[in-house]
Amino acid sequence: MSTATTLEFEPHKSKVEVGALLTSIFIIAVCGLIYELMIGSLSAYLLGDTVYQFSLTIGFFLSAMGVGSFLSRAVRQHLLPIFLSVEIAIGVIGGFSAAGLFGAFALAQRSYGVVMVATIVVLGTLIGLEIPLLTRIAKKYGNLRDTLANVLAFDYLGALIGSLLFPLFLLPYLGLSKTAFLVGTFNLLVVVINLRVFGRELYALRRYIIATCLAFALLALGFLESNAITSLFENALYQDEIIYAEQTPYQRMVITTYQEDLRLYLDRELQFSSRDEYRYHESLVHPAMSLASSREQVLIIGGGDGLAAREVLKYPDVQRVTLVDIDAAVTRMGQTFGPVVALNQNSLNDPRVQIINQDGYKFLADSSDLYPVIIADLPDPRSESLARLFSHDFYGLVKRHLARGGMFVTQASSPYFVRKAYWCIAHTVASTELSLQTYHTYIPTFGDWGFVIASDLNIDWSRLRIDVPTRYLKDDLLGAMTTFDQDTSEVPTDISTLENPAVWRYYLEGWRRWRS
Repeated sequence: MSTATTLEFEPHKSKVEVGALLTSIFIIAVCGLIYELMIGSLSAYLLGDTVYQFSLTIGFFLSAMGVGSFLSRAVRQHLLPIFLSVEIAIGVIGGFSAAGLFGAFALAQRSYGVVMVATIVVLGTLIGLEIPLLTRIAKKYGNLRDTLANVLAFDYLGALIGSLLFPLFLLPYLGLSKTAFLVGTFNLLVVVINLRVFGRELYALRRYIIATCLAFALLALGFLESNAITSLFENALYQDEIIYAEQTPYQRMVITTYQEDLRLYLDRELQFSSRDEYRYHESLVHPAMSLASSREQVLIIGGGDGLAAREVLKYPDVQRVTLVDIDAAVTRMGQTFGPVVALNQNSLNDPRVQIINQDGYKFLADSSDLYPVIIADLPDPRSESLARLFSHDFYGLVKRHLARGGMFVTQASSPYFVRKAYWCIAHTVASTELSLQTYHTYIPTFGDWGFVIASDLNIDWSRLRIDVPTRYLKDDLLGAMTTFDQDTSEVPTDISTLENPAVWRYYLEGWRRWRS
């Protein structure tokens, strides 16, 4: 804010007082937006369906803030004391919100929705009180036009900073619970700033100092013990012992163990069980590797755990494997975490493997290389961002990078549980005018699981032979993999595109039906 504006804004008081008010507006805007993003992210992590959870969170937050703004009309005097009380309440409630919601889900999962909405309504109502109260306090330093302009400018700027801080720093480096506790202390920092500047005007200064100190102590204790709190509640979410947990910039990664079963979860969705993952990875990799005209260069999109790479490296003629996974934390885990390294047979540390931590869609869009084998070992299309990697647009990029006579294969979810999603993926691949073969197999942990293999040439499944050591696949099993039962056979679907992610819709509809 320029000096001229500042002077116009505060004709009766010092610049220090005006600065305190504008700083308060900036900080509370940062905090308010982070609380919104935090609750939306936590709900998406616990319940899935990111768009729905964020829409719900934002909708209730804005409505509650409107209620708070309306209620501010009833405050006619003692504006500063009431504002400070509101900030202390927001700091404590917001600070404990993530841990509280985590606990509510772990201990009473069916009640989570009610607790989440109640938290949003209380927090949003209190946040809705902040700006009207500060605007009325600031009004005595200048006319209404300039007051509103300055208040809104700092409010919007704070929202921008909050929207950048959360995904780039707070979530990946602190996680949800620590972020909440830290942001709560910034609400209390607003109280401290205003006590320092306006304390002489308060009739109960000592009371506010004591309340602020107690709130700081609670939040500091919560911050220091947040890992223990998160572990306590997270252990209740999983049946088995958690031996590894990390919040990455993209997802929550958890590894559990029970007896000889090692399991990887991303955002609470099971990615593999060591008891039967070989059935999945052998079925994904070996048909494409066997049918391809060449195997010298292999591209794996996803597969950061290294298990698909393990199967690829069984072929002695493989010269280079390019593995593209957006999450560096997952590939780092696949390279360094002992139990997973043992399971993937140290595949990600093989000198033939090049790891690129980049979005698979962007990698294909920017690259010009051709590959005789492209393997998409991706999570299911359970969100709109993942659905991009099952779209006509993505498969068009894949086709552009497929060498003559090359093979592309993707996991395609379950033709039994999410039948329309599976066939949507098959139809979407076919929409690029590639020749394809659909097939499926049984994986005890996941049930009936499907794959789609495609090429620029006709695929002769009958010439498929397994020439490397396997634990599950064998030649006389291959023929049955292309046969679908009455309840898994082909059904008509839309083509999935970036504009219309039909596969995401089919996937959610299918699992909602089964989980209900």
